[in-house]
Amino acid sequence: MFSSEFDQLQEKLSYRFQNPALLRDALVHKSYLNENRDRVGQDNERLEFLGDAVLDLVVSELLIKQFPRAAEGELSKTKAQLVSESMLSKIARSIELGRYLLLGKGEELTQGREKASILSDCSLVPRRRP
Repeated sequence: MFSSEFDQLQEKLSYRFQNPALLRDALVHKSYLNENRDRVGQDNERLEFLGDAVLDLVVSELLIKQFPRAAEGELSKTKAQLVSESMLSKIARSIELGRYLLLGKGEELTQGREKASILSDCSLVPRRRP
């Protein structure tokens, strides 16, 4: 990915990465890594694992603060909707994340850039602007 594309994505995210390698790793699908081991270090699966945990924690805390009297079951249901594949892929589409993904040939041929599962796995959620 070219530096100008990194800059475009960072602008959409309203966040500038101090370590651009983290951004690149977040965009590398395992299919790309399998075909380009000499070009990139790792795919996004480890960051996905970490991101899922962080997202669960942040959303849980926000829900508890926003709805202090809500029951655990209600909070769990709301959180599940907010961090669902469909919601995360919707956010990813809103910032055109698919165009920045590094995919292997097979995923390119099967419209991987539009697959909800791939988009939600690497969702980089943009900051809200004040």
